[in-house]
Amino acid sequence: MLKQIIYFFLISHFIIDTISSYLNIKSIRYDIPEEFSGFYDDEKYLKSQQYLKVNTLFSFVSSTFNLVVLFILFEFLVFNTLDLWIRSLTSNTIYMGLLFYGVYVFFNMIIGLPFSVYKTFIIETKFGFNTTTITTYILDKLKSILLTALFGAPLLALVLWFFESSSSMAWLYIWVTVSLFQLLMLFLFPSFIMPLFNKFNPLENQSLKKLIVDFAKEVSFPVNDIFEMDGSKRSKKSNAFFAGFGKSRRVVFYDTLLNNHTEPELLGVFAHEVGHYKCKHLFKQIALSISTLGLILYLLNIFLNSTQIFLDFNIDNASIYLSLLFFSFLVSPLNFLLGIFSSILSRKFEFEADAYAVNTTGDKESMILALKKLSVDNLSNLTPHPMKVFLDYSHPPVLERIKAIRSL
Repeated sequence: MLKQIIYFFLISHFIIDTISSYLNIKSIRYDIPEEFSGFYDDEKYLKSQQYLKVNTLFSFVSSTFNLVVLFILFEFLVFNTLDLWIRSLTSNTIYMGLLFYGVYVFFNMIIGLPFSVYKTFIIETKFGFNTTTITTYILDKLKSILLTALFGAPLLALVLWFFESSSSMAWLYIWVTVSLFQLLMLFLFPSFIMPLFNKFNPLENQSLKKLIVDFAKEVSFPVNDIFEMDGSKRSKKSNAFFAGFGKSRRVVFYDTLLNNHTEPELLGVFAHEVGHYKCKHLFKQIALSISTLGLILYLLNIFLNSTQIFLDFNIDNASIYLSLLFFSFLVSPLNFLLGIFSSILSRKFEFEADAYAVNTTGDKESMILALKKLSVDNLSNLTPHPMKVFLDYSHPPVLERIKAIRSL
């Protein structure tokens, strides 16, 4: 019965995603919105629509492939075969779990590699975004594998140990442990992990730096470092972000962003990021993430007492690590709903950060110009379907953001 439920959830999610993507394509407008007149010419606007279509088709093909592969793994008892082989190598259940997920993650990486290569070197290159070299791409993959092993393996081992030795209270211990790990990563990520992939140099534009520092003092925002990141190493797309806490806090501008925007526009982008901090958006998102984790772990603790799933999938030996895997599929509807709620909250936060930026800088037009240029430079979809926005968008459509700014 649980097997049929998992299949139903997986297929339902796939169908919903496919419908929303189809409606998104159908909602394309071939006339340039008046707000973007003079920013998009006919040729580039058509290019943005082609980019959307190509990426939608690519996503559909890759999602279909992954779903079919997963069903093959289920129906041909691949998980049971892998588990039996691992059990022939060791009797330590924690080692079993580490080996099982090591093989599973490596398998997913291998079957996903052709799609990743095609996305990076065919699609992104075709539309003029990709600047990633083969060497950079390979090094990125190797670094990601090493970081996953360095941080993921010990954390997984600890989770398995808690479930095996702490009975009914395991979920609580794991909740505290993983939550502390997430908070630790907020400090480690900007200072130690991100520099493994990109170069971060102090902002060279002294005029812009003074503008930002003066604004930060005016709004009592403790800025420690302002960096320029070599985003052009991998893509021509533009972005900016704020990361870290305390001494690890840093504001980062992609070099592509700095090259394409005026100082007032960049100040608006910075003020937007400050708005997230001032409105405590990051803390709210962390609280939501930790609360969600606690709920899922509590449900997992209940699920671990059931052996029905092993009977349904013809697994010879019940284990904690296989329970974790099957539970991840069974809890997919909850993750789907929580994802929608998280996206709604994120879009609300973006409106609030925009409002903060405009109210503190007193410059609507520069903020609007920054949003328009970002949209054009990144070939963003200007008229997404409401269903697609509701399900997937972490940021409001740019036309809605501009309308909200003009109404302030």
